[in-house]
Amino acid sequence: MQTRKLGNSELVLSEVGLGCWQLGGDFGPITADTVEAILQTALDEGITFFDTADVYGGGASETYLGQHLANRNPKPVIATKYGRGDGAYPDGYSLTHMQDSVKRAQDRLKTDTLDLLQLHCVPTEVMRHGEIFDWLRRLQQDGQIRYFGASVETVEEGLICAEHDDLTSLQVIFNIFRQKLLDELLPRAEDKGIGIIVRLPLASGMLSGKFTENTQFDKTDHRNFNRDGDAFNVGETFAGIPFETGVKLVRELEGMVPEGYTMAQMAMRWILDQPAVTSIIPGASSAQQVRENANVSALKPLEDGLHEDLYRFYQDQVQQHIRGAY
Repeated sequence: MQTRKLGNSELVLSEVGLGCWQLGGDFGPITADTVEAILQTALDEGITFFDTADVYGGGASETYLGQHLANRNPKPVIATKYGRGDGAYPDGYSLTHMQDSVKRAQDRLKTDTLDLLQLHCVPTEVMRHGEIFDWLRRLQQDGQIRYFGASVETVEEGLICAEHDDLTSLQVIFNIFRQKLLDELLPRAEDKGIGIIVRLPLASGMLSGKFTENTQFDKTDHRNFNRDGDAFNVGETFAGIPFETGVKLVRELEGMVPEGYTMAQMAMRWILDQPAVTSIIPGASSAQQVRENANVSALKPLEDGLHEDLYRFYQDQVQQHIRGAY
């Protein structure tokens, strides 16, 4: 497992991390035994970066990480988020509310100081106003958090956040189906020393190549209830592309997968080949998926010609199907 430094911080992350949204049951039911197997396998594979949020399973994801990782030596880097919980979103933000939320996250994660606190898709106007960043600085000065960043939905939001010189990271949706970030946001982040954490690198599993038009998802899975953006930004589910359209597009991509790679490995390697990226955080519903994801770190970069082909594919066949703010 290769590692990369997160922006201008002192945090060093495995370039393949673990996204822990699934551990809260938001991709369908999950048992404690499965969670334990996923986390242990991640550690065995050299994964040292875990990304979660206070709202994943109502705190369940953070609790699992606290139970299984708090006493590890060396301790992995854990990033969590603030901004989508009860009383905050969309207009209840305050320093006191943030402090209280962070204290609860610290209790669940069994730590006195959070490694990285990220704003969690808060409204654009809240970030543009800027006061919320002053609250993050207050928590940093008080030793409640080491670093702060933001998880954003759009290029515009990312650029707003990048105006703050002490921002450590941006977490973005970025994959073969969503390449707009290549034009301005990723170069800006690289120029300013802001680390890029990539969520949903497989477009909610679409780019694994394992789905068909008949694939069904549990009623508690966001790939069921949010596929058209009924619960939150549609871009968080299948990259904002209609499910049936995405399945067809993946079939067209199959002929571009190089020898020795799976569809998922090509998709994740494509992201890691981007110089601005620090870490990708694919989720996993089984220990085997963790192993498959971790193996991407050992794969050679994709050929330049394939990168060019994948960009043309996005321009010609994908971008017109993306829905939602982007």
